[in-house]
Amino acid sequence: MKLRVGLGHDTHRLEQGKRLVIGGVDIPHSHGPVAHSDGDVLLHALTDAILGALGWGDIGEWFPDTDEMFQGADSAELLNQVMQKVQADGWEVGNADCIVFAQKPKLSPYKKTISERIAELLHVDSENINVKAKTGEKVGPVGREEAICAEVVVLLTRP
Repeated sequence: MKLRVGLGHDTHRLEQGKRLVIGGVDIPHSHGPVAHSDGDVLLHALTDAILGALGWGDIGEWFPDTDEMFQGADSAELLNQVMQKVQADGWEVGNADCIVFAQKPKLSPYKKTISERIAELLHVDSENINVKAKTGEKVGPVGREEAICAEVVVLLTRP
């Protein structure tokens, strides 16, 4: 097959005083994810989508939260490790459609910067990366500002 599609999802609890990184971009906010790594929910979902498209398992298998080596890890570096193997196997990213679910902060001012950073990490033009932001409409863990989630669909191609 010359095309593969992957779906990724990630969720993290939020806690006051933690750093918030989304898509490799620092976002000023009072709360951030409780996580073993830097907790970048969007890059985690993206990495899972890529791994899933190729049938390579999931991010927890590649970078287990039980391994101290990944304590505080930069999720961009984890994605980079996966992308090196993706490229070595002759695949490239066609496009990625990303959704971040967060009641706060408002992500509209950061969407372009996030998509540009993701494009850089995936070695594609930023026009191939779409970032959407949704609130929880004050319902459920996202709406109560207890959690942040992300979902990503990615298309991989083999030219």
